[in-house]
Amino acid sequence: MFSLFFMLVLALVLLVPAIWGVRCLPSEKYQMLAAFPVQHLENGSWKGMNLTWYGLLSASAYVLGTALGLVLLRASGAPLWACALTAMVLLCVCVPASRWIARIVEGKRHTFTVGGASFLGILLAPWVLVSVNMLITRYGYPPFSAVSALAAMALAHTCGEGMGRLACLSFGCCYGKPLRRLSPAMARFFEPMAMIFHGKTKKISYAHQLDGEPVLPVQALTLFIHIFLCLAGLGLFLGGKPLWALFLCLGGTQIWRVLSEFLRADYRGKQAFSAYQIMALSTLPYLFLCLKIPVFSENMAFVPDLKAGLTLLWTPGVLAGLFLLWILTFFYTGRSTVTGSELRFFVHGDRI
Repeated sequence: MFSLFFMLVLALVLLVPAIWGVRCLPSEKYQMLAAFPVQHLENGSWKGMNLTWYGLLSASAYVLGTALGLVLLRASGAPLWACALTAMVLLCVCVPASRWIARIVEGKRHTFTVGGASFLGILLAPWVLVSVNMLITRYGYPPFSAVSALAAMALAHTCGEGMGRLACLSFGCCYGKPLRRLSPAMARFFEPMAMIFHGKTKKISYAHQLDGEPVLPVQALTLFIHIFLCLAGLGLFLGGKPLWALFLCLGGTQIWRVLSEFLRADYRGKQAFSAYQIMALSTLPYLFLCLKIPVFSENMAFVPDLKAGLTLLWTPGVLAGLFLLWILTFFYTGRSTVTGSELRFFVHGDRI
């Protein structure tokens, strides 16, 4: 009963902002969150630095996914410091990699790629977990189930990447093809759910001039598919079937990434089959090979302790760490380098 209540609460936490975001975020007013002056100009105004909803939503998605991962890792039997160490290592690599990999694949310095960061995280996660497991046994702690820990990380990834699509809706990136370029049958099918973005500073506008035009709702589809996979995988995990949860989450998210790339209109490289699709497909055989490692093939009994996992969230150090993660991620992803602003300040004479 407690597990069911937790799943219902999580469903609300995911679905309420998802439904709001699909309805509101494509509008122009939900791209820029704030602007502050950074340089005085000769005309008396100020050059501004824009802070975006993309950064706020990305930071929130990172924190939500990390928090879920910490809860499930602790529920798998990992001690608190091992949970924190695992999360810190993966985040320190994957967050900067979202920009590095985009620069390598797309040749752009001022963009991010969730797909590239996810790929690197999937490659590293098994080895980070094995190393942490070896470390805790060295200090006298009992080993935790490596498969359940890997499933916990897969669930965290599914949750975080799904909710991160709200950021894409805000910035107008990762957008789908316009309906007019589809076959008549596909256009009729997607017309009721088509999305229309507004604003000349959204990527869909300055990259392809598709603002104001109905396009495939790729971000929304990705968002709700990830939410479904996360909740279904969580049910399997809490039911004592972490291996099934692992296959469902990683298999579902990576297969959908391959399929969804065919529906997108934004630039993904010059190849017909993009580098991100190759990355996604390669993770599945890689996962099977990792599961052949003895530490993952051990059939350890797994009974998740969800209450222990949730207790972890009330630890002051964990709360402070999640808050710091939000701040750092917000300023890393939220400072827009592709848009600018000019600010002018004045006094209301009638209010003196």
